[in-house]
Amino acid sequence: MKFVAITACPTGIAHTFMAEEALKQTAKTLGYDVKVETQGASGAENVLSDEDIRTADAVIIAADKAVDLTRFAGKRLLETSVSSAIKSPTALFEKSLQQPIYGDTTGDYLNKVQQLKSEKKAQTPAFYRHLMNGVSHMLPLVVAGGIFIAVSFAIDINGNNPISAAFMNIGGKSAFTLFVPILAAFIAQSIADRPGFAPGLVGGWIGTQGFMYGSPNASAGYLGGIIAGFLAGYITLALKKGIRLPRTFEGLKPVLILPVLSVGIIGFLMIYVLGKPIAFVMQAMTNGLQHIGATGSIGLGLLLGAMMAFDMGGPVNKVAYFFAVGLLGAHTAESEVIMAAVMGAGMVPPLGLALATFINKRKFHQEERDAGKAAAILGMCFITEGAIPFASNDPLRVIPSIVVGSAITGALSMLFHATSPAPHGGIFVFWLIGNWPMYTLSILIGAVISAIMVLMLKRNVDTSLSSTKQLAATR
Repeated sequence: MKFVAITACPTGIAHTFMAEEALKQTAKTLGYDVKVETQGASGAENVLSDEDIRTADAVIIAADKAVDLTRFAGKRLLETSVSSAIKSPTALFEKSLQQPIYGDTTGDYLNKVQQLKSEKKAQTPAFYRHLMNGVSHMLPLVVAGGIFIAVSFAIDINGNNPISAAFMNIGGKSAFTLFVPILAAFIAQSIADRPGFAPGLVGGWIGTQGFMYGSPNASAGYLGGIIAGFLAGYITLALKKGIRLPRTFEGLKPVLILPVLSVGIIGFLMIYVLGKPIAFVMQAMTNGLQHIGATGSIGLGLLLGAMMAFDMGGPVNKVAYFFAVGLLGAHTAESEVIMAAVMGAGMVPPLGLALATFINKRKFHQEERDAGKAAAILGMCFITEGAIPFASNDPLRVIPSIVVGSAITGALSMLFHATSPAPHGGIFVFWLIGNWPMYTLSILIGAVISAIMVLMLKRNVDTSLSSTKQLAATR
């Protein structure tokens, strides 16, 4: 019998490792094979691989804090306390084999989207995974902050109304002030686990404090946050591996030694070495965008639009989106034009494919026709990943079609000078969009072009075949 387990206690110092040892010793006595991942104060150690989980007969989670269980879907899973693993490990092995299968294994459309996203993530370079960990935690602040800023402007652009001022304090002076430090903190945490969080947070915060560089308006911005996050992460990781202490003093390393050294090093680097040059680059980029006219922006709209559709939430898509989000903090008209083009282009792939399934059902097998309804909703919500299952089934025909449609939408949005002060939301923030009728037209044109191209390129599906054979035929 083979088992995998996770042990974790709130402090992550003593009981986490006592539970690990109890499970290992008991498994050895019973003749079982067990691999235990410990989530201690220094971060996760002996991390379970996908192969470890796939081949395990059951999973034991002995934890007194929250543990992400999504990777264990489809396995028998037992959740219990750390003390139970220390006191009664034998009973846990027996009980885990009697547990029901954990998670939803129905494989419906939305689950397939998530599964394909996870597969793509596993294949991406470490640099991108670390960056996306920061972006995913930063995004709620950006979205909420952007919408509150937009509402503030809608009430009173001068900020004299007390309600308008309150919304601006929430969005611009709170959420938007925090998103760069949070970005840096979670990039660093992805690299060095929990010990990386504090130096990343401090490094990102210093990058936004212009007074430290001699100008109250200077800021290293999102670029500084990215650099601070990676520096903090790798510096902390090097310290974590390089500093060796006796087991009895190991608890001092994550709570005292690593924070003091890593925060001090990254703080000095951001104040005296990196912060000012990065702030200069960010200011030069902002000044350059302010001189881009509507006509000259069409090429940029084509490029950003194509990038949004190319890998539907992958690295290329995120570069375009993050470029727009980072500029939005400058609160300029040009940054809002770019944000609108990126959001509109990102809505096109799932909308275009949904439209294609409604126009000509013979080009799609039954699962894809059913998925068209969900893809339409995801597209309206600006979730580009809704197109992934279609592209996965038939990439050579689907990807060029959605890239062309999204590129055209990006260019038209720029041409019409549509603006979006909100970085996300799709149709739910259309009331904040500048020149929304032409913006809507831009999205519809892109979606129609994508749908027409897909229908022209795809062959009719043979309805006499099974669903599995239909998928093979489309490939």
